[in-house]
Amino acid sequence: MLKIAKRNMQTEPAKLQPESLAQTVERMLITPDPRGPSIGEISLAVGEKGFGLVLLILALPSALPVPAPGYSTPFGLAISLVALQMLLGRSSLGWPKRIADLRIKTSLAGKLQKHAQRFLQFSERWIRPRQRWIRSTAGQALLAVVILLMACLMVLPIPLTNTGPAIVVFLIGIGLAEEDGLLALFAFALGCVALAAYAYIIYIVMTQGPEVIDGWKEWLKGHLSMLAHLS
Repeated sequence: MLKIAKRNMQTEPAKLQPESLAQTVERMLITPDPRGPSIGEISLAVGEKGFGLVLLILALPSALPVPAPGYSTPFGLAISLVALQMLLGRSSLGWPKRIADLRIKTSLAGKLQKHAQRFLQFSERWIRPRQRWIRSTAGQALLAVVILLMACLMVLPIPLTNTGPAIVVFLIGIGLAEEDGLLALFAFALGCVALAAYAYIIYIVMTQGPEVIDGWKEWLKGHLSMLAHLS
């Protein structure tokens, strides 16, 4: 009997492990199409991770330390469309053809995939399903308001206004994709802080002129160069 049991255990097929978020992002960004993946193609292939994965990928070009000029405005507009559809309670995404046809160039997609995979593989040990009410209609609507505001900040023609909002959208995307409501709520709070900070920046620009931004940039460059010299 023991031998039969052992034989049955050996012949029993191994259970397939669910695809990790890092693996899903890799599958979305690495495509045989030489033009790179389009927003429409990504939306069709997201599977059960849905809105969260689309938000995660749309935020990548601005959230990660990878040069990606020209992506913040169109992808910010795409993120705002995702937020509006979340507010409307839709279960699947629809796109205008011009947005659906936007593509991430193959060279950039490879860089984004590498950086995203490194971060996701490191962070997945702490990410887990919890506070799942965040996936409810009310929870998604709450997050959608912050996502919409972050998308508006991403398209503003003000220097240094892309990365912060994109990171907030990126983290909310992870929270929704992995059903981690605690992470999504943390990103929500971070978004509220970002809104206050950017409201102050906009106030300063309106009262003191855009030249003040140049002064901030020079101050930041000076401190970064000093830190690099010290290290």
